[in-house]
This record gives sequence, structure tokens and C-alpha cells, in this order.
Amino acid sequence: MADENTAFPSSGEITPGSTLPAEETPPAAYPQEETQAVPPFPISTAVDTAAETVPPAEPSLAEIPPAEMPPPPSEEPSGPLELIKKILPPALIALALLLVLFFGMKLIRRGGPVSKGGTLTYWGLWEPESVMTEVIAAYQKDHPNVKITYVQQSPTDYRERIQSAFSRGEGPDIFRLHNTWLPMFRNELAPLGADIISEKDYYPVVKKDLAVGNTFYGVPLMMDTLALYINNEIFKAAGKTPPTTWEDLRKTALELTVKDRQGKIQQAGIALGTTNNIDHWSDILGLMMYQNGVTLERPTGQNAEDALSFYSIFYAVDRVWDETLPPSTISFAGGKVAMFFGPSWRVFDIKAINPGLDFQVVAVPQLPGTNVTWASYWAEGIWNKSKNKEEATKFLKYLAQKEALQKLYQAESSLRAFGELYPRTEMAGLLAGNPLAAPFLAQATTARSWYVCSRTRDNGLNDRMIKYFEDAVNSINRGGNAREALATASQGVSQLLTQYGIAATR
Repeated sequence: MADENTAFPSSGEITPGSTLPAEETPPAAYPQEETQAVPPFPISTAVDTAAETVPPAEPSLAEIPPAEMPPPPSEEPSGPLELIKKILPPALIALALLLVLFFGMKLIRRGGPVSKGGTLTYWGLWEPESVMTEVIAAYQKDHPNVKITYVQQSPTDYRERIQSAFSRGEGPDIFRLHNTWLPMFRNELAPLGADIISEKDYYPVVKKDLAVGNTFYGVPLMMDTLALYINNEIFKAAGKTPPTTWEDLRKTALELTVKDRQGKIQQAGIALGTTNNIDHWSDILGLMMYQNGVTLERPTGQNAEDALSFYSIFYAVDRVWDETLPPSTISFAGGKVAMFFGPSWRVFDIKAINPGLDFQVVAVPQLPGTNVTWASYWAEGIWNKSKNKEEATKFLKYLAQKEALQKLYQAESSLRAFGELYPRTEMAGLLAGNPLAAPFLAQATTARSWYVCSRTRDNGLNDRMIKYFEDAVNSINRGGNAREALATASQGVSQLLTQYGIAATR
């Protein structure tokens, strides 16, 4: 464990490269994270700122009139097996028994008795119908009485549309939700049994996000984390290696930043420090705060102030990034940024913009003594008022199994560089040979998450929470005081948590 005096480097300890001009710029409770037991690592930035029917009892022999007495037992075969023996030769009897055994075992392998049947509506988000066709067809082949209609929804206003459908009693049987949405869907989600999702099969963050106590309300079909993207060409030209600590990242960013004579950035060392043009900035800030021992439900105190100030230092002090540059993903894809942070799906965006870009993905930096990463992912849930809840449960159980996940991955990989990263820990090794996918899963074991996940487009818990932290960052970048900025943000955070029935303690 690092000493408590271990700190992020202050601006005065950084020596910019010789080509850089000097800068002088100033339900009762929901899944919660446990407070870190280890002492926080302070950051010094030097920034001032129905039952079976019982048949009626039959009359006794004494009650039956003589004319109605039953005849003596017949010598003809009375049971089905005796009749078969009389009619069929022994060889055919054996064949019939083998057929019964074969189909009976096949039924067991398919998961039990034949489904009652019905139509299931499944609302998805990111996968087109073509991706889901094979996995749905495979299930329907074994369950011919079930029809599954998959509908890919637009992410725009998705959260509002689905809750509106629920309020009208017209919701889908199965739907996709973000890992942070449990508080917003507490009245719509059906509990899932251990036969569908078991804590031991998934990364620890899944239980923290999707369970209340030991009861899960969602099962992920994918996993994703935040990682650091490296422009290999820029790094090789400068003889640099990817940073593993925040101190190294800051020094490297300074040394790789190139400006013209007017001080305008021509090549940014890293995309960091602002809110208007940094994709996933709220995830990055959340990661910094978690690594620095901050309780995000109460983002006040020195550790929170230091994390906030360190995030803004790349703009306010080091000037390796500014608000006039294109969004970070576009800038990185264009070869104008040495480093930027993003989830796995940004790989597809980069390759679409610049197929020839030479880049790699590495783990996020850490403070000395920490091993905390950031997760943001999607899961599937069942509407608790679904008229086909039993069938929906069976289908969701099928989707969560290894074989179905592999089918989905293969279908997704036919459309892009790789499919959704596997959420089951036993499957991580299947992607170990993919250098662009493996780093994200390698971080999942120590990942945490909270209600500042970017790009959920929920117009609710995440987006509203992010706004409070956005105001805080912008205040610092305008020369404001970190303590005052976070005091204001903390009030908004507390009110929002209360509104959504979330306990304000970790």
C-alpha cells in the first residue's frame, strides 16, 4: 500500500519538453459500493483552484346391485404394455422403447417440458435484427410454441419510451437497460432466479449494480470498461512507452504536446481537462475519484477536491488540451492526439474514421497502491407485469448461457472488429488473443461504476448527475475554487439520490 503522502505530481514538478513554451495559467436500498477500507491517496496538484382434482369415492361391492356387479377379470390384455406385447414382436417393442428413451433424453437436454407457448416481445438497443436472428431461431427450433419478436430501438428517449409503455401496460416482455438504471426501474423489473444468473459466474461489479441483496434484477450479455488508447506512431517517434501511473501520464502528455508559434495545439498529448469536447469525461472523473478514495454520494473533502483539480489540470495548467479542439474520439482517430480514454466500442468508431491508424489499448493508469477501474455496460431485464413471464424467463436463461453468448459474438463480429465482450468470467480466455478486446476484459475484475456513466442518454439519473459534476469542472476551469464547486455539486447529488430512493452512503 502506498504511503498516504503519495501524491499526484504538482504542476511545478513537471518540466515540459524543450519544444514546449512555458505556460503560466492559473427497493428500500439499492446496490451501493462499500467505502474503501484503505486510507485514501491524496492528490497534490498545486492548483489553487391449481391443486389436483380428487375423484369421487367409488361405491363398495356391497353397494352395487347384483345386476351391476362387475364381470370377472378378462384374460385379454388390459394395460397398454400387455397390449403392445400381444400385437408387436419383441424386436419392435425394443425399438419403440429406444425411441421413447431417445426423445425423452433430447427433451431433457432442451431444458425440460415443452413450453406453453406464446409471443415474446424483446426490445434491444445496439444490435440489429440480423445479429439476433440466429440465436432466436436456435431457441425457437427447440421451443416451437414460442414466437419471439425482436425490435431494435433507437437510443433517443429510449428510457422514457420504455417506461411510458410500461405505464400503459404495453411494455415488452424483455428489455435492455443500463447497469446504472436499477433505481429508475425498481417497479418494473422482475426478480431473476439463481438458475439465470449466479454471482460466481460474473464480475463483482455485476452484483453491485444489478442486485438488491442477493436478488438480481438484470443479467448482462456483455461487459465493458474504460481503457487508455495509445497512438503508436506518436509514441514510437518519441521513444515513449504507455504510462501506467497518473504521474507518468501527465509527464508523457506534456512531452508529446506540440504547439505552433502562436501557442495553438497542433498535437495534443492527451484529451483531458474539459467537458465540452472530451468523450466520457464523467467516467474518467468518476474513476479518478474512486481511485482517490472519494465517496461519490458525498463528493466533498480534500480527496474529492484533489481529484477534481487534477482532472482540470490538463487544461487549466498544462494546456495540453483546450476547448477549441474537435471531440476527443475524432481528434484521436485523426492522429492529432497521443492518448485518449474510451470504452471498447470506440474501437469501431476509430476504425470507421481512420482504418489505417496504428493504435493500441492499455489499462487505465493507477495511483500508487490502487487497482480500481471503471465499468459501463448493458443488461437484459424482464417486465414484472409481463403476461408471458414464464416464457420470458426461459428465453433469458438461454441467452445468458455460454453457447448463446458465443453465437451472438460470432454474429456481431461479422459486422465489426469484434463482438460484445463476454460478461461471464469463465469466457474471458476466449478473447485473450485479441489485442484490442482483451485489455478491456482484463480490467473487469476490479471495475466499479456509478451514476455518472456517459452516453446512456437516459435523461434521468446519469444525465442529471453528470450535470452537477460538469458545473464543478467548468467552475474550476474558469478559475473557481474546488471546495466551493463541490459543495454546490454535493447538494445536487444528495437531492437526486433522495429523489430516486438511493441511500446516500456506501
